[in-house]
Amino acid sequence: MTILPCVNLLEMHAIVKHFPGVTALNEVEFDIKPGEVHMLLGENGAGKSTLIKILSGLYPPDMGEIIFKGDKTFFSSPRDAQRAGISVIYQEPTLIPSMNVAENIYLGDEPTHTGPLVGIDETRLMNNTMQLFDYLNITLDPFALVSELSLPERQMVAIARALHLEADLVIMDEPTAMLNQSEAVRLFTVIRNLRSKGISILYVTHRLEEAIQIGDRATILRDGRCITTRSITDSSISDLASLIVGRDINEQFECLHQPGSRELLRLENISSENGIQDISFHLNAGEVLGITGLIGAGGTSILRAIFAADPINSGQVYIDGEPMKIRSPQEAISFGIGLLTEDRQGQGLILEMKTLENMSLASLEEIGAGPFIDLEAESNITRHYAQRLNIHLEDLTRKVQFLSGGTQQKVVLSRWLANQCRILLLDEPTRGVDVGARLEFYHLIDEMARRGVGIIIVSSNLHEIFNLSDRIIVMRYGKIARLCDRHAINAAEVLSLAGTGNI
Repeated sequence: MTILPCVNLLEMHAIVKHFPGVTALNEVEFDIKPGEVHMLLGENGAGKSTLIKILSGLYPPDMGEIIFKGDKTFFSSPRDAQRAGISVIYQEPTLIPSMNVAENIYLGDEPTHTGPLVGIDETRLMNNTMQLFDYLNITLDPFALVSELSLPERQMVAIARALHLEADLVIMDEPTAMLNQSEAVRLFTVIRNLRSKGISILYVTHRLEEAIQIGDRATILRDGRCITTRSITDSSISDLASLIVGRDINEQFECLHQPGSRELLRLENISSENGIQDISFHLNAGEVLGITGLIGAGGTSILRAIFAADPINSGQVYIDGEPMKIRSPQEAISFGIGLLTEDRQGQGLILEMKTLENMSLASLEEIGAGPFIDLEAESNITRHYAQRLNIHLEDLTRKVQFLSGGTQQKVVLSRWLANQCRILLLDEPTRGVDVGARLEFYHLIDEMARRGVGIIIVSSNLHEIFNLSDRIIVMRYGKIARLCDRHAINAAEVLSLAGTGNI
């Protein structure tokens, strides 16, 4: 690592990037100082991901120049940027599932035997991994296969992989999106340690409280343009939110729906192979039931059991008061159940397909014309929900893998809106979604509840849980620690029941 005695570690001047029909970046100016935590903020589609992909060598800029450590440069590949001293932690961890934790962390940089022996020194590999984990306060088995890890655990592996390279600049794209509160606190400690060593952090987030907590400066992008760069000490959360969306914004949200008395779904003593035990509750039409707890406590497992994505070992599911055996996600859909999955890229989307094709996946019977799809019907229904969710119409014919994370989340939600499901299961629905789009999601959820849809939300965001829910379930170690009306519990009690006393 080499930190030069220059005013800026990085400068990006007049950066322009075009995609078919879209100007993703329009003459963006950006800089980072040595030893600075610089927040990059903006709505979904504002250009944040494109900027960091240019900086990390994934995309070439169409125009503009990059100056890194005092030298004008061009990164032709991610490996090229990594050699120069730039390391990236992406929002969706890019790991190799069939390899173990240590092998993923040191992939391409494995310690090798010295002397006559040839090959990877497994002992040094494991020792180096354990030393890195001690520094990061991570408790993972270096021998564990990545395929066996949860999403938050995979994120910690991705963080460890990026930090072992001792880069001059570490780019973190929504690094806490899949971490619980205690894991996020540990990450903030690591960031402060890196800053104290002169390492710069480019931190992309939609969580404005994080920007205030750990940032030095913030750059706001809007519609591919740089709106401003300002000191965090001169900013409040409301200031940043207004700059991001271009108008005054108040994130307070008032639900208008009223839960009905007709039961849509009931679980009695459900246990499953994925760790939930003796789960019992009901969901009424027009009700929003919130489930929260530490990551891995069982909320996701409940949704997957209902949707028949994971097998149920014991217990009974009732639909409209009748006992039902749901054998597959296809059968769940036929019963009017929809699932917005936590892992949108791995389980929620077909990345090689177009956006409109992903949006219509659950509505094929409605838009079918014999063995074929009625393309006009598909276009009409997807355009309707694209306008409703503020998805750009030109994005409908793009492959969904090229959309921003928040827009991808909207695509998955629109699929179930188009299907007009009666029971909607939402797993971390606003993870990676900007402040403006988050409010859009809240209004849509409230609107669906007013139409009589029964909704279950699993979220680690307590503000979200208390804003939207009629009743709240707190999970702990795969069991229900408490089920009550939202007015009968507060945030401190939720955290205490979940297993942490920290707010």
